[in-house]
Amino acid sequence: MTVRNLDILFAPKSIAIVGASSRVGSIGEMVWTRTQCAGFKGALWPVNPKHESLGGETVYADVDDLPEAPSVAVLCTRPRTWPDLVERLGRRGTKAVVIVGEATQRGRASSSPDKQQSFTGEADEWTVRTLAAARPFLVRIIGPASLGVVTPAIGACLGAPACSVKSGGVAWVSGSNALTNGVLGWARARGLGFSRIVALGDEADVDSGDILDFLASDASTRAILLAIETVRSARKFMSAARAAARNKPVLVLRTGRDDPFDRLYGAAFRRAGLVRVDSLDDLLDEIETLGIGRVAASDVATVITSDRGVATLAQDAFSASGDDLAHWPTAARDAVAAALPRARAGNPLLLGDDATPADFGAALEALASHRETGTVFVVHAPTHSAPVADVARILIAERRHAYRGLLACFFGCVDAATRDELHANGIPVHTTPHRLARGFARLVDFRQGRELLMQTPDGLPVDIPEEIDAAQCEIRSALENGIAELNGERAARVFGRFGITVKPGPPDSLTSDAVEIQTRLLNHRVFGPVFEFRAEGALGLADALHEFALPPLNPVLARDLVMRSPRSRELPAETLLNALTALSQLVCYVEEIVALRLTLRVTRDSVAVHEPQLTLGAHRKPLAIVPYPRCLEETLDWRGMRVTVRPIRPEDEEAHAAFVAANTAEDLRLRFFGAVRSFDHSQLARMTQIDYDREMALIVTRANGEGTGETLGVARAIADPDNETAEFAVAARSDMKGRGLGSLLLSRIIDYAKKRGTRWMVGEALRENAGMIALARNTGFELTKTEDPGVVGFRMRLCDAPAQPRAD
Repeated sequence: MTVRNLDILFAPKSIAIVGASSRVGSIGEMVWTRTQCAGFKGALWPVNPKHESLGGETVYADVDDLPEAPSVAVLCTRPRTWPDLVERLGRRGTKAVVIVGEATQRGRASSSPDKQQSFTGEADEWTVRTLAAARPFLVRIIGPASLGVVTPAIGACLGAPACSVKSGGVAWVSGSNALTNGVLGWARARGLGFSRIVALGDEADVDSGDILDFLASDASTRAILLAIETVRSARKFMSAARAAARNKPVLVLRTGRDDPFDRLYGAAFRRAGLVRVDSLDDLLDEIETLGIGRVAASDVATVITSDRGVATLAQDAFSASGDDLAHWPTAARDAVAAALPRARAGNPLLLGDDATPADFGAALEALASHRETGTVFVVHAPTHSAPVADVARILIAERRHAYRGLLACFFGCVDAATRDELHANGIPVHTTPHRLARGFARLVDFRQGRELLMQTPDGLPVDIPEEIDAAQCEIRSALENGIAELNGERAARVFGRFGITVKPGPPDSLTSDAVEIQTRLLNHRVFGPVFEFRAEGALGLADALHEFALPPLNPVLARDLVMRSPRSRELPAETLLNALTALSQLVCYVEEIVALRLTLRVTRDSVAVHEPQLTLGAHRKPLAIVPYPRCLEETLDWRGMRVTVRPIRPEDEEAHAAFVAANTAEDLRLRFFGAVRSFDHSQLARMTQIDYDREMALIVTRANGEGTGETLGVARAIADPDNETAEFAVAARSDMKGRGLGSLLLSRIIDYAKKRGTRWMVGEALRENAGMIALARNTGFELTKTEDPGVVGFRMRLCDAPAQPRAD
């Protein structure tokens, strides 16, 4: 499962507190008090046979006595009661349960929601039974051992946080109750709030991947802060994280940095577009930066201050964070000089010791039209001529001039009322230039990570199906004959199928211009097959390279990996990138390879593979990121043409742009429900770089006169994270319409969704799109009404049974 019924968890209409109590210090008392005081406007029902009323509310003796099924129930009872309660609640229609109690070794609820303990031995039995009771009714379980779930905007407090919570724009997700309480207290003292708070507890059902999936499209959440120690379901987590990072900043703090595979987690976070932070302080600062501000992603910034010493501090802080202040164009200098003749027109912009609040406003206005100056940072220590409160009022009044956003630093001298007013107007306030600069650096990291997700990779160096089939046959034959290790000539032959040349024997003695990269494929318990690269430079210099990477790789992702080496400039870029990409293909296409070892000897001019060894097995963990599904490729003769139907690939961007351009304006309007002229790179990247785990785009291509491929049509199916429903769309190039291309594509995308186990396929078309409506009707879709009278809906049942959660 993923997001199913999480919308009810975050927007309940009624809440039942099972085990609500008046006994001071008990879980039931803490949860009931917090829930009642949070300001929830819906029905709030305490359940406890020992009480008749609590806080003026009627207490119900049992969940069966409730007036109706609560949207969400919070269980504060002993573990042995959970399975029966969940079954009866589910039978009545409850869709989410938060378990605050904890299954300890003795099977008794912990006396404190701050404590968190893993399940062991017989204690786990209650959780297993609870999940079994929930499954027939699709009840989602948060916990056990959860501090709770809070949606401050509607006053829904489903648990026992240590303090009340304001509404804000940042979501907090963590498995630690103590850390969550600490963060909430820190934020409350600074007037900061949250959109959602989720303390996951033991993640028996709902885990961090589920929550990321929900928050990715949650309109009330502008950014996500994630604090985790491990990942429960790698493929789900990676898909959810990548989807979320495309829409909003996701920052992650991983505890347990002494883990030998901590670098692997860092590689996974980077691959998913998440921004990793090193400390809790950094994560807390982002509640201010991201939860308050509307800061556009900019690589550079301009500092405005009145004092030379403050300017130096700010400049040093930016330098320490690895970021640059903007280089002003001459026009910007001239504009500032004209508006503020006594200021030193540069970056940092020095207004002078006698600067007034109006000078800060004049600086913002003068820079407004010069977007090259980037995000504006006002760093100010209070002076007699420019009190903090007066400067703050000017910033609020002139904030519209800061095109790339505005952040402030007042050295901790801002009073609570002024701070709250700045917050209300979208201006984050930091206490030191260092914290401000580091916060900005993470915004830059987010932008760069998202751009990496949007990159158009180069063409793959090798993609010869016959050779891949031969490699697969050779590996399977070896396994059938009881051979579990391949090395020497047999291993070299397999590598050769992928264009990787193996040189016999060990590499020559290391010279000053060579790097030996010890390469391994590991079958990691969480992320499945992953690469580890270790290298030492000449004379045994350490840390030339030590990185992990998740396949599949392409040259763009390989380049990002290589560039993190201090010796990257010494490496032969294209040759090395092709070699790493080919290794990735070998691992992705031959699933019987469970481990490998080899030495990559890299010089300025060449890359050579030495001493390869392959370990074979019938089973290995799935890849955390689904690779290109070559099994869906099909070449056929159609209407006198030789065409290929296959999944779309990232390198199809140029051909896809040409496909869009070849359509008439009217056809584009019918397909996209509005006037469309063209798509930019980021939009085309989203169309061609898809997550094959939950989305499919099948295209029909043919070779054109220039020997390259051209796209004739495309069919898409995007499934919800629960694989319950997939939304489809079909488009044929305007000059190919009326020839059956749409029917060819639609039948194949339906077959794909059926094999995937999707229950329903749905779609929509403008009512005047007669061709699409006829195609859907002839294919067997039922036509349905929609909320828009100008739009026709389609739906088709693909599977009789509800979609089942897919295993990793």
